[in-house]
Amino acid sequence: MSSSSYLTGLIGSGIGPSLSPALHEREAARHGVPLLYRTLDLDVLGTPPEEVGELLRAARLLGFDGLNITHPCKQLVIEHLDELAPEAAELGAVNTVVLRDGRAVGHNTDVTGFAKAFARGLPDASTGHVVQLGAGGAGAAVAHALLNLGVDRLTVCDTDPARATALADALTTRFGAGRADAGRPADVSTADGLVHATPTGMAAHPGLPLPAELLRPELWVAEVVYRPLHTQLLDIAAELGCRTVDGGGMAVFQAADAFRLFTGLEPHTEAMLADFAQLTEPAAPFAGGRHG
Repeated sequence: MSSSSYLTGLIGSGIGPSLSPALHEREAARHGVPLLYRTLDLDVLGTPPEEVGELLRAARLLGFDGLNITHPCKQLVIEHLDELAPEAAELGAVNTVVLRDGRAVGHNTDVTGFAKAFARGLPDASTGHVVQLGAGGAGAAVAHALLNLGVDRLTVCDTDPARATALADALTTRFGAGRADAGRPADVSTADGLVHATPTGMAAHPGLPLPAELLRPELWVAEVVYRPLHTQLLDIAAELGCRTVDGGGMAVFQAADAFRLFTGLEPHTEAMLADFAQLTEPAAPFAGGRHG
């Protein structure tokens, strides 16, 4: 890379408590490279998600080197980009935009981020049938990761049934008949695992994404929300005896992959995991946020 310093940031809603600034800036410091990471919070700016293109245009004019994109803009940003990397085009969702040589190129590091976190947190989990809650931008990435990891059948649920059906159809086209279908949260009663990929559980969206009585000890539960690290869903699941994995690993691994795209430098992933652990110690301020 020719740049000796970097200006990066995050576009999304309710992202004030995001740990992305600290993760990226600390990693850059380890490389001896100046990097500023700024949050462009739609809620603070009073900007509707549909105007993400204007924020992108402003970032390009200001000389940003890259942006992370989170809820609710991962799909909305696509029409404003010059190019999509293959994985982002396949998903129809972008969480990382590299701004270089006058072009904005969309990538998706959520797929690899979730896959690495899942393999690390639940290495021997049964993957015959998994139910996933959420069919948005994060959900599309997680679904691809799960099927790439070898899940036999993935049932996608969403508050918008049409969106769940659309994702299941796209997954079937990509991975083959019988690998994905659309369903209801109640389908978790016969599943091996549950993956939660909606904003529910964040401080701004408290609560459970499904009735607690659907959880049972034999089920494993994977979470995408990472602020708070221990969501109500994970707390109840753990109390029942479920094996669980929080959203922290995904947050770190997707950030590491984004850092590599922004800078061309190889991230120190273990050091970033240690940073995350320090930043989320119980004594630290605790607020809402999803990965990104």
